[in-house]
Amino acid sequence: MTTYDTRAPRRAPARAPRGNPGRRKRLGRIGLNTTAVVVFLFAVFPVYWMVTTAFKSSEQIFTTDFIPFPTDPTLDHVKRVFTEGVAGHSIWRYLLNSSIVAVGTVLVGAVFSLLAATAVARFRFRGRTSFLILLLIVQMVPGEALLIPLFMMVRRAGLYDQLLGLIVVNVAMTLPFAIWMLRTFVAAVPRELEEAAWIDGASRFATFWKVLFPLVAPGLVATSIFSFITAWNEFVFALTLIGDQGSYTMPVALRYFVSQRSVDWGAIMAASTLMTIPVIVFFLLVQRRMVSGLVAGAVKG
Repeated sequence: MTTYDTRAPRRAPARAPRGNPGRRKRLGRIGLNTTAVVVFLFAVFPVYWMVTTAFKSSEQIFTTDFIPFPTDPTLDHVKRVFTEGVAGHSIWRYLLNSSIVAVGTVLVGAVFSLLAATAVARFRFRGRTSFLILLLIVQMVPGEALLIPLFMMVRRAGLYDQLLGLIVVNVAMTLPFAIWMLRTFVAAVPRELEEAAWIDGASRFATFWKVLFPLVAPGLVATSIFSFITAWNEFVFALTLIGDQGSYTMPVALRYFVSQRSVDWGAIMAASTLMTIPVIVFFLLVQRRMVSGLVAGAVKG
């Protein structure tokens, strides 16, 4: 008589998972957050020290003890910057000169970079690849190497000691990066959107202004931020191409607080703090526009 084993087969014991994926993920996130905090503190510390030093007394500035915050805040350095001025001129004049140069660089550079980026991304012409490579090569050349040729060109053009000449030079220095960056934004816009506008009867200019420009606006804002900060903080060309003290920009005016025998650190930090305020305000205003442009571009696309 045949008998059958009715017992259920034995299952192999389940193996314990190697490690805990959730724990590894949390540890990785903690490591990334810690690294981000360290980098943030490393970048913010000079700004924090500049602002706090502007409100410290001279004794606290030159002491060897570490003073994180001014124990007795003072406005003497700020008042001296506003009342005495720099090199015989009011501090507001230098801020106005810097604003003219920075805003002029942004406006002129935005027009030329947008048109050039559209031409490179949308049209095929002889020398297109060489032109793109040339933009990268220009970025590798340090500005100091071009100082003497640019000085001679600006002087022959009759733009020496004028803010317009400084605007032209800043546009030339920021234009390659702006064109290269905007090219990627223009290339990312589908051609079908422009073709649909042409089928509806729109002209090339109407298609560019109503279809392409709103979608490329976020990239234009990003390049404008770069151009503004570069022109606002530029020192070497402003010192070389401007001879009149009344036409100096803020970075050049700050050097008058440094003499052969002493350095007025309180006035330097106060003027530097004042110099950073327009940049922060410009960035906050443009950042809001950039976010709205991104949302509008996503809806239209």
